[in-house]
Amino acid sequence: MLSEKIIIGEGTRYPLNGLLTLPENTAAPVPAVVLVHGSGSSNMDEKVMKLTPFKDLAEGLAQHGVASLRYDKRSFTYGLKMIRSKEPITVRQETIEDAILAAELLRRDPRIDADRVFIIGHSMGAMLAPRIDAEGGNFRGLILMAGTPRKIEEVLDDQIDAQMSSMNAFLRALVGKKIGKLMGNFDGLYEMTDEEAKKKKYGGGVTMYYFKEMGEHAAPAYLEKTTKPMLILQGGKDFQVDKEKDFGLYKTMLQGRENVTFRLYDDLNHCFVPAIFTDIIKAKKEYSIERHIGSGVIRDIAEWILQTQ
Repeated sequence: MLSEKIIIGEGTRYPLNGLLTLPENTAAPVPAVVLVHGSGSSNMDEKVMKLTPFKDLAEGLAQHGVASLRYDKRSFTYGLKMIRSKEPITVRQETIEDAILAAELLRRDPRIDADRVFIIGHSMGAMLAPRIDAEGGNFRGLILMAGTPRKIEEVLDDQIDAQMSSMNAFLRALVGKKIGKLMGNFDGLYEMTDEEAKKKKYGGGVTMYYFKEMGEHAAPAYLEKTTKPMLILQGGKDFQVDKEKDFGLYKTMLQGRENVTFRLYDDLNHCFVPAIFTDIIKAKKEYSIERHIGSGVIRDIAEWILQTQ
């Protein structure tokens, strides 16, 4: 395995550090993947406390002959600069533009098979992957890990309900009003004008336009149009997206498509490592114990890529 430091978007306002990981002793151009983060500010390993899913994927896939490109998320490196910008933050600025630049960089590398560049989107990255492909990514196929076709506010609402139900009556009363106010920001979101949404704050420098713009470009519209091969993976003990509501909805939407493959891993969590806790209120404990993505998940992804011509 070889790793090379690269820059995504060199010469732009937001150049990002990254790593190109290649298989060793490669005689012919190899297939490659662009790794696209979930929500929040993440480094190139998509580090979540003691877990590093993108590092695991990159190193594991290289052992099977698949290259990968991972990089620091724009909001990780330039969060303050983005907040201070006069432009409202959107998922296009935060995620989509850089994923497209990464795909273009891979295609220019003679060691990469330019016709076999794939995208692996994790969590919100999986939600955005069909849009990234349609808006310029032009991938050979899409790999969606722990994603959902639902809008992000629907998933947030479910996550909050799960947390609230795990609290005692005193804690529910203590935090209920604050959470109610937060979710109340979504009331009438799609009836707002863009300007109204841009003026309404959500938190952390994000306005409601972030969610409005994303919701108006939701995954189902892209999934219905694409004919690309897809591999959709879900952990059975994921408490952030649901194997019935989210993974199940993918299966319903895409049923009958011969080039769509589904994989459910009963004992794995949102980061595709063995689950310890199954309660969302214990998320910090769940992600504070070092574990790594198992060889079975990496083998399934690599075999699917290598078989997709």
